[in-house]
Amino acid sequence: MKRFIGFIKKEYYHIVRDKRTLFILFGMPIVQVMLFGFAITNEINKVEIAILDHSKDVTTIELSNKIASSKYFEIKEFVANEESIEAAFKKGRIKAVLIFEKDFSKKMMTEKKATVQVISDATDPNTANTISSYIGSILLLYQQEINKDVLISYQIVPTTRLVYNPELKSVFMFVPGVMTVILMLVSAMMTSISITREKELGTMEVLLVSPLKPFQVVLGKVVPYIFLSVINAVIIILLSIFVFKMPVQGSFFLLGIESILFIVNALSLGILISTISASQQTAMMLSLMGLMLPVILLSGFIFPLSSMPVILQLISNIIPAKWFIIIIKGIMLKGVGLGYIWKETLILVAMTLFFIVVSIKKYKIRLE
Repeated sequence: MKRFIGFIKKEYYHIVRDKRTLFILFGMPIVQVMLFGFAITNEINKVEIAILDHSKDVTTIELSNKIASSKYFEIKEFVANEESIEAAFKKGRIKAVLIFEKDFSKKMMTEKKATVQVISDATDPNTANTISSYIGSILLLYQQEINKDVLISYQIVPTTRLVYNPELKSVFMFVPGVMTVILMLVSAMMTSISITREKELGTMEVLLVSPLKPFQVVLGKVVPYIFLSVINAVIIILLSIFVFKMPVQGSFFLLGIESILFIVNALSLGILISTISASQQTAMMLSLMGLMLPVILLSGFIFPLSSMPVILQLISNIIPAKWFIIIIKGIMLKGVGLGYIWKETLILVAMTLFFIVVSIKKYKIRLE
């Protein structure tokens, strides 16, 4: 036991003395959380649009002013004709064009309807859909204002209630995913080079002839990083709460336990990569390039899994990040307890044990 504790202390001192490792462990996650939290958003703000007004009457001017006064849009220009629209889009100055038909107010008074055409730049489909939805909402509110004194015989009035994220803040969706991605990539990357580093530095022979058993070497490589990664997780959670105003509706204790479980899972995966890699470069490539895309694309971090092909949905089940994102969103946003996330927790436990067992077996083979 004393040898095992001494081995853990040796690993800990090695990490602490390496400034580059400390920067990767603590500097990069903070930068990435701040960058992802502020940069990744599905909201729009001050989007530049153009207006083609064939009518130029009181109603169209009022509608233009309402759109311009919102925080979502900024009227960049008033185009003169349809031919100018394509040129404006090609120059990249605007993202959408509103076209008011001729005699807009007159048609509203006589025919009880008038047409507004919205042309959006769909090179970014998500932004185009969001722009169209926001403009439609502004026009609908204006319609309700001018018809507030009109009595309609039958009305269907939907009442919408948004739970867990009533303000529709996109940061509430991205921060749990960013936390998951960072903990997975940083933890796996750090431990993935631990055993391969010993081989390249020529100290692997010392471990091979030491009285430490394979499982002690594997655990000894993981334990120091658990402590440091927990500090990392605490920093990320504090940034989420105090910088991005991310709520924690559930238990902080349960959040901490689940985070530690995921950290151990990621570290174990890194050790597995380390045992099967011949060099630090190979281990780094596997832990970064091999994990980054699956974690980002198949975890539900950015894209909903339900919209993906069935084969990718099945593959996503072997991505640990998928289950942790479900857990962390449930605890932070929904306030659920272990009774609601026990299945995801058991899956992470099973994956962790699998990674550790395979790592020990792979390391044991190296000894023969």
